[in-house]
Amino acid sequence: MKRPPLIRPLIWLSWLFAAACALSAASRAELRLHPLFSDHAVLQRDVAVPVWGVAAPGERVTVTFAGQTVAATADAAGRWRVALAPLAASGESRELVARAADTVIVRDVLVGDVWLASGQSNMDSPLSSGSAADALPTATDPAIRFFKVTKTVSPEPLAEPRGKWEPSTPEAARSFSAVAYFFAREIRASQGVPVAVLNAAWGGTPIVTWMQLESLRREPPVARTLADWESALARHVAVKDRPELMEAYRVDMKDWETHVGPAHKAAVAAHAELAAAARAAGQPVPPAPKIARPEPVQPDPMAHPSASKRPNTPTISFNGMIAPLTPFALRGVLWYQGEADGSKAADYRVWFPRLIEGWRAAWDAPALPFLFVQLPGCYEDKEPVSSKGWAFLREAQAAALSLPATAMAVTSDIGDPKDVHPDNKIHVGQRLALAARASVYGEKVVGAGPRYAGHAVEGGAVRITFAETGGGLVVGRAPWVSKIARPLPTDRLAGFFVAGANRAWVEAEARIEGASVLVSAPGVENPVAVRYAWAAYPRANLANREGLPAAPFRTDVWP
Repeated sequence: MKRPPLIRPLIWLSWLFAAACALSAASRAELRLHPLFSDHAVLQRDVAVPVWGVAAPGERVTVTFAGQTVAATADAAGRWRVALAPLAASGESRELVARAADTVIVRDVLVGDVWLASGQSNMDSPLSSGSAADALPTATDPAIRFFKVTKTVSPEPLAEPRGKWEPSTPEAARSFSAVAYFFAREIRASQGVPVAVLNAAWGGTPIVTWMQLESLRREPPVARTLADWESALARHVAVKDRPELMEAYRVDMKDWETHVGPAHKAAVAAHAELAAAARAAGQPVPPAPKIARPEPVQPDPMAHPSASKRPNTPTISFNGMIAPLTPFALRGVLWYQGEADGSKAADYRVWFPRLIEGWRAAWDAPALPFLFVQLPGCYEDKEPVSSKGWAFLREAQAAALSLPATAMAVTSDIGDPKDVHPDNKIHVGQRLALAARASVYGEKVVGAGPRYAGHAVEGGAVRITFAETGGGLVVGRAPWVSKIARPLPTDRLAGFFVAGANRAWVEAEARIEGASVLVSAPGVENPVAVRYAWAAYPRANLANREGLPAAPFRTDVWP
């Protein structure tokens, strides 16, 4: 049927109007919140809470939560940010609503304490691993929540992380960091507020990969580490526009992981058993197996590593996994790392404070609490007083306590002589929680074990004085002992060594006298130095009455 002549123009106008609307919608940026503001999020209590995202340039955005409404205008790049006034802790499930041309609703938002947990494998180890899995059946608590950051690296700081919020259930908690979960559980019980953890850790990573570039460049610059970064950046720039190089590497890597890697790993494991048996029998250790073909070298050190590798290039883990979390409001940071840097104590003394101060600068929070785990005992050897290695790395870690708002959980008593991943995460989390309760939450609890405070030579003995003695010094008993560890004495102190001017270490006799320990050794008539728990796997047992171990220390400054 022929249409009336006046109808045809109206149809064309309607089509043109629809097309214009479609073009307008396509050109307008969609309102979007940063991924941390998503369902099941937890916001930090008692501080101003930044909320941010993207929208169309110049668009006005309002955010409503808990009776507050705040607004901002997106800048020329579409970025906007508002700040909610400090919020009281609340386990009430509420909605956070952002409105512009679009509306975004974030559901089931709580208010409590948010902690960032980072480091390497002992922080990354999941609750489903080893004896930690015993906690899974009772892990249902909707007020404990984790946001596990997907492992990512980047040559430049990223704006957004990948991951999602998950309330604690037996199924979801399987992937939670065991140390961070036990910490969160303790804080939840002691503070009575929702507790959330941003979990950004990666096994085997050295500290430099978690440092930001500004921390390396600031005066005086960390020259060697900065040179490593510049070299990696040059290689990245040289290959980033040559995808064929990365594709060839991926093909070679897949072939290596299929045909070489598994067989070599099995050969190494078999050799370890043979070597252990040979040492036990006093026989020569057989030669280590040779690899059939070296692992391919990744052409771009700033690209995401293969399945068999981990990041080690300066800054790239910070850029990929920490920078995207800023400036989300935090209660504090938990850090468990150092195994990958066990032979680099001198460098760690520079790196670790730089990392702490750099992260605080990234959050614009100079007093952001930073709690860290001192390395556990591992790698038992024939040297009772170490001249290198982990003992000095622990000292470098402890040196960071000179920074304000820091606290340290000592774990040298709960390690494993053969395993860098002790099957005991609950006591690590509990000790971090005690440190937080004492130093962050202001509770009147003993949050740390005895710490060296000073010494004085008294004739043929040395008197060591301690702080953090709690209810008094005692011969301690570790709450967990590896199945293969030799038992420590329970009737006397162990772990003290004394030396004279000849610097020859002799195992000492030590006895508790009030808040001090008197140390001496037959044959050392003029002692000049004492070391305690100064070994990769120390056999030491000084503690306070609350059961927290004394931190390793030395009175000398010998190289």
